[in-house]
Amino acid sequence: MSSRVAVVTDSTASLPARLADRFNIITVPMQLKIGSELIDEAYVPTERLLQAMEAQIPISTQPPAPDAFFWAYQDAWAKGAETIVSVHVTPKLSPATDAAKVAAAKSRVPVFIVDSHSSGMTLGFAALAAARIVQSGGNVQNARSVAEQRGRDASVLIYVDTLQYLRQAGRVSAAAKVFGDALSVKPLLTVVNGEVEPFGKAVGRDRALGKLVDKAVAQAYGRNVDLAVEHFAAEKDGHELLQMLRKRIPHARDIVLTQVSAAIGANVGPGALAVTISPF
Repeated sequence: MSSRVAVVTDSTASLPARLADRFNIITVPMQLKIGSELIDEAYVPTERLLQAMEAQIPISTQPPAPDAFFWAYQDAWAKGAETIVSVHVTPKLSPATDAAKVAAAKSRVPVFIVDSHSSGMTLGFAALAAARIVQSGGNVQNARSVAEQRGRDASVLIYVDTLQYLRQAGRVSAAAKVFGDALSVKPLLTVVNGEVEPFGKAVGRDRALGKLVDKAVAQAYGRNVDLAVEHFAAEKDGHELLQMLRKRIPHARDIVLTQVSAAIGANVGPGALAVTISPF
């Protein structure tokens, strides 16, 4: 490890492996319970998760065990870290931060926990920003501060084919629950203060995605931003969405296409798409 500061996150960051490796970000996997089997999500192929969803096998998400974070912190210490910035999914969506705090209390080096206020690439960009600071020679206070700022300032816009999976997971607010189940009406969602909230709806997928793109363009206008398109089992659709956004947000710096983690995929369902706008 070239730096005295290590950056740790959890797998809901949905970071492409190439970026995590490039910036030396340690990623701790969430857990999935499929039926009676509890598995680190890193060992759950997308095909298996989709098959379980189709078969209506009960699926739930759980945070990493405290020991998983502890050993991640130990590994960072063994490689020379003197302090750690640990950036995580908001506690309102997962108790992963609580597990990280338990592990931090036993760590050999100080661990600074950062709430990203969301998940997905909002969290991913916050962790990347901290790692960039570290690689450029910044200290732990700088890295922690920029991660907190990026988490607060980012916004995520979400399209799902159905609210079924979010409802089953208890992830939608009371406001979002008012959406009906008509197949033609597609809800558009965002995350506000750690809760999944509606920001609009449209009849049909194409109109819904058009609204989502318009909203993303408006939020990016006049700002320096990083941009991510996230999908679950919809890579082709994600690529098409990214191409639309590239044309209308040409000034974006980092542009990332990624599949969300299995833990998020289990909550949003196949075909889900999201856009993250992260100002810097």
